[in-house]
Amino acid sequence: MKPRDLILRPLYRLYEQRILHSLEQMPHHIGVIHDGHRRFTRASGLPDYEAGYRAGMDKFVEFLSWCDDFEIPAVTCWLLSQENLGRPDDELKPYYRVLMELFDRLPDSVHDIKFGVIGSLHLLPDDLRQSAQQLVRRCSSGSRRVTIALGYGGRQEIVDAVRDLVGKLSAAGLEGAALTAGINAEALAAHLYAADLPDPDLVIRTSGESRLSGFLLWQAAYAEYSFVDVYWPDFRRVDFLRALREYTLRERRFGK
Repeated sequence: MKPRDLILRPLYRLYEQRILHSLEQMPHHIGVIHDGHRRFTRASGLPDYEAGYRAGMDKFVEFLSWCDDFEIPAVTCWLLSQENLGRPDDELKPYYRVLMELFDRLPDSVHDIKFGVIGSLHLLPDDLRQSAQQLVRRCSSGSRRVTIALGYGGRQEIVDAVRDLVGKLSAAGLEGAALTAGINAEALAAHLYAADLPDPDLVIRTSGESRLSGFLLWQAAYAEYSFVDVYWPDFRRVDFLRALREYTLRERRFGK
């Protein structure tokens, strides 16, 4: 441990305790955009992107333990966007390997978590898709929910929900005005990827970017947002506590 860390660690502990005492109502569902792996790799002088991705997935496991500490019932984590799939192979293939390593280790690294996976899984390589599905099978029960978004796009989710809903109404024999009357917010929400989850209360994005990029477009309409400057692999427990504190200090009006 560096001498600077020896000095700062106890100070951070005191600061964390101060924040903890200020926390009141906790969010029931947190969405996380884990951004900044490649910039972290370059800034840290790591040999390749794979090393940066692996640091990020180590942080992911650590983050789940923090959520366990605060008994957060549900977390949705965006680990791979649909747009990411258009990146060069020299960036994607190492990330795929790291993700598969993560999915293999998660059942032994966490407890009492039911995992789910959402997104356009048919666009993923077969081995990555099978690895994610195996994780879901191995962790099919638990009092807390962790949903991993892979090949996910918020617009695509809404398109898929509309298609499913219209298909269901058509199969029931509805046409014309009767069919369109069956398309409403409640019915559409029931066809989203993880329709049984509550809408997120808080969405956290790392790396200093202040945008959603399509993450949970429908569900996060009235969520609170926390945009954190650090890259995801550098995200600390104290950063998480600050985001929770910001959330508890906000007055939620849900558009009213």
